[in-house]
Order: sequence, then C-alpha cells, then structure tokens
Amino acid sequence: MSSTARIRLAALVLFLGIALGAFGAHGLADRLEETGRLDNWETATHYHLLHGLALFVLAMLPGRPLGYYWFLAGIIIFSGSLYALALTDLSRLGAITPIGGISFLIGWARWIFHRSSPPAGADL
Repeated sequence: MSSTARIRLAALVLFLGIALGAFGAHGLADRLEETGRLDNWETATHYHLLHGLALFVLAMLPGRPLGYYWFLAGIIIFSGSLYALALTDLSRLGAITPIGGISFLIGWARWIFHRSSPPAGADL
C-alpha cells in the first residue's frame, strides 16, 4: 500500500472514530445507558481514536510503516467487537475483543524491539 493510501486510510479511520463517538454520545446514549453498554462504546471509541492517531503518524513516516497493520487489525477487532457488543448485547462477542488487544500490543512491541540507527545528525 502506498504512503498516500495509508494516510487516507488513517484519516478514514479517524473520521469514523469521531463519527462513532458522536453517534454513541448523542444518538445512542439512552439505549447504551439502558443496556449498561455505554462503557463498552466509550472504550471502543477511546482505543479507536488513540490507535487511529498512531496510524496517521506512522503513515506520515518515511519507509516501512512499522506496526501500522497491527494497529489497524486491533481497531477492527478490538473496537469493532466492542461496538458490536454495545449494539447487540451479545456477550459472546466479547470473546474476540482480546485478540484485538493483542494486536495493539504486537504493534507497540514492534516499536519496543525495533532495531534501527538514529537518523544522521540526530542528537539522541
């Protein structure tokens, strides 16, 4: 995927995160309160936006987007399963949520254990 496509995809992910957050706060708040799933929606939105920002930053960096696809998978699986759980109240959907959490952790671990030389002239 080209860097332009990665930037556009990250922008789309962030757009959806903002839209879903607003929809949950305004359009679904009463229903989510009734079912006790507002916390699920808020957690999904929080992780969605946080990792959407990480996608955007990674898309802007030159070279290989280290962790990019792990973060994208995490958003889809972790946040997606929490959104679905909040909307349907099917508790078994929560069983796949940890897979998305593991995807986030792998994405961050890629940065922890990444070996690279600092850029020329960098004062690290």
